[in-house]
Amino acid sequence: MRPNRIVSFRDLEVWQEAMALAEHCYRLTSRFPKSEQFGLTAQLRRAVVSIASNIAEGHARRTRPSYLHHLNVALGSQAELETQIELAVRLRFVREEEAAATLEAGARVGRLLHGLIRALEQKPQPPAPKP
Repeated sequence: MRPNRIVSFRDLEVWQEAMALAEHCYRLTSRFPKSEQFGLTAQLRRAVVSIASNIAEGHARRTRPSYLHHLNVALGSQAELETQIELAVRLRFVREEEAAATLEAGARVGRLLHGLIRALEQKPQPPAPKP
């Protein structure tokens, strides 16, 4: 159940979904060949961790421009993840069915990120404090 008020990044549905995606990807990459430990495995894990991390960091910055910047970085990491999953399929590290589920979860995170970015961009700016 989502809280009525967002107090922490942990309250954000997009962060929660990004964390679930990260857990899933760690399990998925644990089955990659050992020779990929410092290659595709590490790259995919960095990308998926970057999604949730940038959501959290942006929220913690407390300024809209910085928040939007970090959300856009998270979107970039989500695109990286999709590319890396596609490569894992082509290399036959992942079955297409597994990849489809992972890509759908990633797409959901992407849609949530786009929605949050849109909401922040449309929200009126608070008045500047008076000196």
